[in-house]
Amino acid sequence: MKKVITASNYEVIPLDLRTNVRFYTSVDFGSYVPPHWHDAIEILYLQEGELKVNTESTSRNLRSGQCTLIQPNKVHSTLCTRPNKAIVFQIPLLFLEKFVPDASRLTFQLEGTPRQASQPEWDRQKTQINQFKEKLTQMQFIMDTKPDGAPLMFNTLLFDVLYQLYHNFSFGFTADSTSRQNQNLEKLKPVLDYINCNYNRAISLTEISRIAMFDPKYFCRFFKKCMGTTFLEYQNDIRISHIYQDLVSTNDKIFVILERHGFTNYKLFRKVFYEHFGATPTEVRKNNSVYQKTTL
Repeated sequence: MKKVITASNYEVIPLDLRTNVRFYTSVDFGSYVPPHWHDAIEILYLQEGELKVNTESTSRNLRSGQCTLIQPNKVHSTLCTRPNKAIVFQIPLLFLEKFVPDASRLTFQLEGTPRQASQPEWDRQKTQINQFKEKLTQMQFIMDTKPDGAPLMFNTLLFDVLYQLYHNFSFGFTADSTSRQNQNLEKLKPVLDYINCNYNRAISLTEISRIAMFDPKYFCRFFKKCMGTTFLEYQNDIRISHIYQDLVSTNDKIFVILERHGFTNYKLFRKVFYEHFGATPTEVRKNNSVYQKTTL
């Protein structure tokens, strides 16, 4: 495996040296992934269950059989409150640009995009989507079963999928504003690093503004513009993500988990937690236990 450090919350994408992409089957009993981004196209093909995917401008509840694509360097988050199974496919732009030089300037879209189309055109689009999903399923089968010659078989399908992605699902060049947004996100890398290392304690606005080398007032506007959330909300999102994982994977008391991850205001915690998951911590723990017993 080699790793690509990407401009994200920032996500480190482990890549298979034989394929130069990341492709795996995700089985998730429950999780919240806070806002983040990476220099890779991400494709999620939900095979079982449900998954909420939030991007900068949209929120979509994926259901079994649906597929979505997240643009490179787009801030997004995911929320899973019920068990799901999905194919996760991440294609680094640096790899794609070896074969499609303008890949970083293209817009890629799969289903779920409102487009005016005649019935024949709509039927053609559905056929293309179904063919795309079928290739992903074949790649999954090879990854899971690892037959003789698996790397050759997988790479054959990989380049077929990349061609489909370029030929059928790319729709022109992005605006110059996208490049500026990417530059702004780069400036947040040390800030996000700092938050992720220190999220379990109070971080003052003055302190974090020094890391960004911005005036505090400007920093607040800049952070909200880039991340779609305030600095304080983001820090609480990171805490909530860790707390959720401990709730469903340990038997630790709730107040111990909160203290571990720096959430000292219990009333605020309950409010934020319920906004994310639509349930109390006790209910989430109980429901997750039932899901796992039913699935295992």
